[in-house]
Amino acid sequence: MSDQKILIVDYDPKSLENMTDLFSAYKLEIITAADGQEAYEKYKSEKPNLILLEAMLPKLHGFDLTQKIYKETKGRIPIVIVTGLYKGTQYKNEAIRSFGAADYFEKPFDNEKLVKSVLNLLHDEMDIQEDLPDPESVLKLFSDDDESKDS
Repeated sequence: MSDQKILIVDYDPKSLENMTDLFSAYKLEIITAADGQEAYEKYKSEKPNLILLEAMLPKLHGFDLTQKIYKETKGRIPIVIVTGLYKGTQYKNEAIRSFGAADYFEKPFDNEKLVKSVLNLLHDEMDIQEDLPDPESVLKLFSDDDESKDS
């Protein structure tokens, strides 16, 4: 799983450090950001396999960021929300149904459950990638088909 990359986003340096430490044992490449805007820029440049973020973020709210990335990737990049502010099933349901979050945890969270969720989502994401054909071969099939129609 060493080629897997996760982006961890939290405004609180201690929470960011704790989550980074939690996942460093799993041979994942970890990228961090401290606000929503920085997270969005790193998502665009780093292309993480999964994003783990606090809902309450400066510059770009975590729910807005989740919705934006979900729409851009059509849900291909799992986003796990971890929050200390938005507690209750109504927030969890809204985050998953309306914003596209793959999972939702309230702080303080159970480390084992969070790790299990993230690793399962990464594994599922890898399975999807393996099932998809190479884009170049698909394009070649279409271009070959177009050429045969022209003849």
